[in-house]
Amino acid sequence: MFQCVFKRLPLFAVCLFVLFGATWRPQGPADLSKLDVVLREAVARGTDEQLPVIISAAPGQFSGLRAQLARRGAAISADHPLIDAFSARIDRRDLAILSLDSRVQSISTDAVVGAGQLLESLWSPVTNVVSDTSSDVSDTTFSLLSQSPSVPTIGLLRGTLGLTSSVPCGSGVGVAVVDSGITLSSDLATGSVSRITAFYDYTKGKGRAVKPYDDSGHGSHVAGLIGGNGAQSNGEFAGVAPCARLVGFKVLDKYGQGNTSNVISAIEYATSNRVRLGIDVINLSLGHPPYERAATDPLVRVVERASQLGVVVVASAGNWGKNRETGVIGYGGVLVPGNAPSAITVGDFRTEGTAKRSDDRVATYSSRGPTWRDGLAKPDVVAPGNRMVSLSSRGSYLYTKAETQQSPKTSYLTLSGTSMSAGTTSGTVALLIEASRAANSPRPSPLTPNVVKAILQYSAIRLHDETGAEYDALTQGAGGLNAAGAIDLAAHITTANPANAFWMSGGVAPVTTVAGEAMPWAANIIWGDNIVWGETVSYNLPAWALNIVWGENIVWGENVIWGDNVIWGDNVIWGDNIVWGENVVWGENIVWGENIVWGENVVWGENLSGLSGSSSSVNYLITDDWKSR
Repeated sequence: MFQCVFKRLPLFAVCLFVLFGATWRPQGPADLSKLDVVLREAVARGTDEQLPVIISAAPGQFSGLRAQLARRGAAISADHPLIDAFSARIDRRDLAILSLDSRVQSISTDAVVGAGQLLESLWSPVTNVVSDTSSDVSDTTFSLLSQSPSVPTIGLLRGTLGLTSSVPCGSGVGVAVVDSGITLSSDLATGSVSRITAFYDYTKGKGRAVKPYDDSGHGSHVAGLIGGNGAQSNGEFAGVAPCARLVGFKVLDKYGQGNTSNVISAIEYATSNRVRLGIDVINLSLGHPPYERAATDPLVRVVERASQLGVVVVASAGNWGKNRETGVIGYGGVLVPGNAPSAITVGDFRTEGTAKRSDDRVATYSSRGPTWRDGLAKPDVVAPGNRMVSLSSRGSYLYTKAETQQSPKTSYLTLSGTSMSAGTTSGTVALLIEASRAANSPRPSPLTPNVVKAILQYSAIRLHDETGAEYDALTQGAGGLNAAGAIDLAAHITTANPANAFWMSGGVAPVTTVAGEAMPWAANIIWGDNIVWGETVSYNLPAWALNIVWGENIVWGENVIWGDNVIWGDNVIWGDNIVWGENVVWGENIVWGENIVWGENVVWGENLSGLSGSSSSVNYLITDDWKSR
């Protein structure tokens, strides 16, 4: 009987059978509840193929399971100890065997993550042109502009965020940029000393320390938004936190693609070495579609683990907010890891080329919530990300695509997307961390990631569309990023005060004046599927602790009733268009249950294999024929 079994099984399965005996004997079909949607499709195909997977062990089973698989020749490529998982390549037919073992908690595809972007141009200092900035970027994959567009510069960005020369600059704060790399530049240096204090390459095997480089250009652009000082533009294109330190983790290749397992490894290394490397913030301007629930997704789980250990994680929401063929706006397009409950997930708004905030509009391509499969309200905030001018990496893939009609000496690139919005937000987080440390000197207690998110949401400025109607919470989160307000609020919190105590030092007016306009704060926090109003951030509540997952385990009251349009308890009725309970019905275009129906097309449901996501791109058409894209 054993010979017959061995003839039917591949070599890896034979090894598993010999090692584990009857436990690994195929007892029937695979336990599909342990597989993500891509692997379920692989099981259904029934073909011979090798699959890159991430195997998550049940509690207490990681070491034993991993060691025994390794001894029997399993192709294990990386360990992920923070989430009790490891990456491997396995035969498709072994999925059933693995899924039936009690020591295996879940098996996920090692998905391709993307950071494609809409490329506008290189910025040349010798040209001048007025270009229409009243709408989103063009619908082409990218456009090469023969002249420099009149776009929101970083100088203008700092103005629209309410920043002045007297605000903190991110001194003493470290930001890990997990992306395509970072180029060495005077914009990222103080004098002759680079502020890129460490750099690790995960694209050529296991992570190794190397000299900083960026053959894509995406990571450098994000890094410039976070912490560039504008040295090559007389300060015009300085980043949000021009004194911050940067730690680079290259996980994406020159084309802006990489594997989830490498992203997880980089986050784990950054988190485990956060004290030695001085890392306070991790920026993730990348993503892939949600193939499973957040609770089992390995990339989400490592983000949650980093947050629990005190690292603030900022993630882009993605650019899946509209069907580019029809222009139909859709909901539920937030990418992984933007669906991580504790991450600060950022959408994109347009500044319209002005510093004032009353004309800001959410970019149509910006991904809207709720998160697929879990129904969490995302994004958390929106931030400037449309037509952003920032650092380029000469000779990189993006630079080469844009330089045909540009000055060969230019140092800046114009990109659009929520990748840029995440960079802007990470820079803002660096500023408020510095402000908090200074206010609580000489022995400051650190702000937890939950407090940082609450500060950003509470101080946000609500945005309105062209008709004057306020965007809903699934489009703009709590509102538009307000760096000046966030810094002010953070500086007035006494972090050492005990739990449940009032911890505000002095009064803070919930309004920020930007470009002569007094803009009131949102003064609310979106916690899971609740909106919390009032003086929540004024107290050191248990919700802000490290062990609390954002959106879970907190009872704020029986219900929140606000105005005439929101009844929020077991269900949400929002205006005339949304009912939120077991399903979501939104206007005419979306039904949220097993699938999202977007106009005439299914946006995403169960058929996602082969789809590569992107957090700074509007390159992918949102239709029902995903596989052709």
